[in-house]
Amino acid sequence: MAFMEKPPAGKVLLDDTVPLTAAVEASQSLQSHTIVRRYSDFDLLNSSLQIAGLNLPLPPKKLIGNMDREFIAERQRGLQNYLNVIMANHVLSNCELLKKFLDPNNYSANYTEIALQQVSMFFRSEPKWEVVEPLKDIGWRIRKKYFLMKIKNQPKERLVLSWADLGPDKYLSDKDFQCVIKLLPSCVHPYIYRVTFATASESSALLIRTFNEKGTLKDLIYKAKPKDPFLKKYCNPKKIQGLELQQIKTYGRQILEVLKFLHDKGFPYGHLHAANVMMDGNTCRLLDLENSLLGLPSFYRPYFTQFRKINTLESVDVHCFGHLLYEMTYGRPPDSVPVDSFPPAPSMAVVAVLESTLSCEACKNGMPTVSRLLQMPLFSDVLLTTSEKPQFKIPTKLKEALRVAKECIEKRLVEEQKQIHQHRRLTRAQSHHGSEEERKRRKILARKKSKRSAVENSEEQPAKLSSNNSAGSGASSPLTSPSSPTPPSTAGQRALTSGLLRRAIFCIPSTSSSSSSASTSRALDLRHGDACPAPAPGCERREPRGLAQLHPEFPKGNFEESRNL
Repeated sequence: MAFMEKPPAGKVLLDDTVPLTAAVEASQSLQSHTIVRRYSDFDLLNSSLQIAGLNLPLPPKKLIGNMDREFIAERQRGLQNYLNVIMANHVLSNCELLKKFLDPNNYSANYTEIALQQVSMFFRSEPKWEVVEPLKDIGWRIRKKYFLMKIKNQPKERLVLSWADLGPDKYLSDKDFQCVIKLLPSCVHPYIYRVTFATASESSALLIRTFNEKGTLKDLIYKAKPKDPFLKKYCNPKKIQGLELQQIKTYGRQILEVLKFLHDKGFPYGHLHAANVMMDGNTCRLLDLENSLLGLPSFYRPYFTQFRKINTLESVDVHCFGHLLYEMTYGRPPDSVPVDSFPPAPSMAVVAVLESTLSCEACKNGMPTVSRLLQMPLFSDVLLTTSEKPQFKIPTKLKEALRVAKECIEKRLVEEQKQIHQHRRLTRAQSHHGSEEERKRRKILARKKSKRSAVENSEEQPAKLSSNNSAGSGASSPLTSPSSPTPPSTAGQRALTSGLLRRAIFCIPSTSSSSSSASTSRALDLRHGDACPAPAPGCERREPRGLAQLHPEFPKGNFEESRNL
């Protein structure tokens, strides 16, 4: 697409592979939700998903007591767990039923009716084709529909028509897009499934291929029927069993050869998975070359957008090949990516290829090239015998347009990976600050800080009091002769803690002011039995008073006992 060129009107900017998240909340706190679902809606969704053959943990229905607060909280937790289980399944999370349940605003259209309208308009100009029946939900894409076709002159021959809307990664101009789509029937390769007819409009594309009764590589792995719905075929296989080692080596080598051919031609792909590989005898043939031209998102996009080193279409193809090889080896997709440890495989050479594409180190440091995979021991000794010569002529002008479109696709991928990385960091920081350990740590730090500030305040207060006392004594004390000695300050502190039976002489000023007497009082001697020195000028001698003098009502006997003590 040229600079500042507006996107076409029919282009869908919504990426259907972006995973949705849902949180079940009580009706009183629905502030940020855009949808409201009742239990009957969950029950209807669960009934629709029964075709997958999975045992989903939907909470049971309750007729009596369903308005209790405890029951509502328990059901809320159960529905949240139900949604989490569905979201964790890669196939279920991309199905149209769940998208319409969680996001009805963006998925309210009937795409089957839209596809039928487009196909009927096409048949007006091409009367030799005829629709036999719609192949309902045989694929995983929401905006891609399939129909079983036949030629009127050859009624026994069956073909498959695929119609697809434009996606968010469509960057070719309308003219270049239609030219490249019409070039697809001329592509000849022993490992590419032949396109019989192809045409495109401003908003969609339509392709016709021969119908294969054996189905795809995924049908071979899961022992499924090609015409069955996608959820029924692949969600819950009856028997999990991988392919034989020789099949893994042959099929893997064929797929890598066709990927290398497309990369050398400068043709972007990025849509490799087991359902896009058609089985023709003992030969694998690649499907859906038009997906990258239409701008459709990849099946494994939610996986490789998590790793910033997978930022080119070649590295995307290599990573998707790792998923395909895992499925061929173990008969099922990996539980999570990256894979920490691989189960026992038919050969260590298989594990070596899987580690180079799906391990933590590979996802962190980057993918190998297709040429590097072809040189690995698992595929290097495979001999391929083909008589068909590859042909795919692309004009120079279209090659340049494909190169620019490829760069735009990779740029959007990098931007999305950056946003996911930033969101992950923010979520991790929020969860860390909201954890119990972090709360306890903050409480401990707050307590330590308060104790430290209290100690500092207690140390500052005596210093302020002593400075105030020294300043007050210098201002209010009477003038004394230079020969009169100044009693030490510590003696006054000891006098406050002495017992009643000790003999003490206090210096009492002659002034009657209570404030000045309090500030200038000094203890001259606190030692018991010592001779009392002469009182200072302005002071008079006072004998210590006993308990009886202080309290006349105090019994005399008690006073004598205390005195003897």
